[in-house]
Amino acid sequence: MGKQDLGSADRLTALLSTLARTVDERVDGNPEKSYTARLLKSGELRCGKKIAEEGAELALAIAAEGRRETASEAADLLFHLLVGLRAKGVSLDMVADALAERRGVSGLAEKASRQTRT
Repeated sequence: MGKQDLGSADRLTALLSTLARTVDERVDGNPEKSYTARLLKSGELRCGKKIAEEGAELALAIAAEGRRETASEAADLLFHLLVGLRAKGVSLDMVADALAERRGVSGLAEKASRQTRT
């Protein structure tokens, strides 16, 4: 399999931005009518478990499923990640700051620096 173009990030950025706003709007929503509101009300632990579950499903899809199934599992993970971040009170700006700090730093060097901080 050759190198593939991942495509433009503009569409994904716009969709994630809209989804993040929707998650924010559901914070005070009715958990009987909104899955997002239900997850947010269930707390950080439940949200974390859902992220782990969706991450495992994505990993399995990458290993053994088709591209469409993999994309669907990635979408599920991104949704649950946004909900989990909101439940924890972590803004997308905080995530962007963390990514910006790593820009231009080797992934191996960044990982090694995290190990020395613990």
